[in-house]
Amino acid sequence: MAKPTFLAVLFTLVLGSSLTHAQHAVDDDGFKQPLQHLQFNPGLDQREFERSTLSALQVYDPLESWNRRVYHFNYRFDEWVFLPIVDGYRYITPSLVQTGVSNFFSNLGDVPNLLNSALQLNGKRAMQTTARLLLNTTIGVAGLWDPATRMGLPKQREDFGQTLGYYGTPAGPYLILPLLGPSNLRDTGGLVVDFAAKSQVNWLNVAEASVSHPEITLLEVVDQRSTVNFRYGQLNSPFEYEKIRFFYHEARKLQIAE
Repeated sequence: MAKPTFLAVLFTLVLGSSLTHAQHAVDDDGFKQPLQHLQFNPGLDQREFERSTLSALQVYDPLESWNRRVYHFNYRFDEWVFLPIVDGYRYITPSLVQTGVSNFFSNLGDVPNLLNSALQLNGKRAMQTTARLLLNTTIGVAGLWDPATRMGLPKQREDFGQTLGYYGTPAGPYLILPLLGPSNLRDTGGLVVDFAAKSQVNWLNVAEASVSHPEITLLEVVDQRSTVNFRYGQLNSPFEYEKIRFFYHEARKLQIAE
């Protein structure tokens, strides 16, 4: 299972870029109501063809107008702020250090992974995550290295949104969260619980240290964005919003069912 946070799920979205791309004029932002701008021959009824094609991508999205605005904001923030910072981080930071930073924060992420595995009554996965956490924190020197993976204990990704889904909680309306990206009502609540769990457990005292040293949180955010290859616009389609919404929705169903 994977966390719903704009990371593993968006990597899955990149795999969908091979879908047929619609080539039509759209608004300057590239996303707002593309169906209103389709050029078509009434005799061929192309508008109905486009509508029927997109109907397969429909997801419950009653806040679509607001979500599209947030999506556009995220697109521009990523382009103008986030990616330049990430590029600078990659430029000045040796690859070995980048790997260590990623491993360190990944090790902290195993805390909610463990808790949610236990809540889902998945004893095998909970024991594997416990072993990972102990091995990487000790032999891996606070998680800077990842010996557990080499020993046959791959990372198991669980979150409270998946736990709620496991017990039958519906996804609720689709949401685009500022900076965080695709989510839904259930998964947004899950994010809050997972964040609270990490703060309360305070593994390696990082949560407490982050209060007086916000640069730790900033480094974690930059590291997470650095490890995701997705780029807004790379689907090269005026229907990128619909595709991302669909892939997120389907990916979450698969992760919960796993």
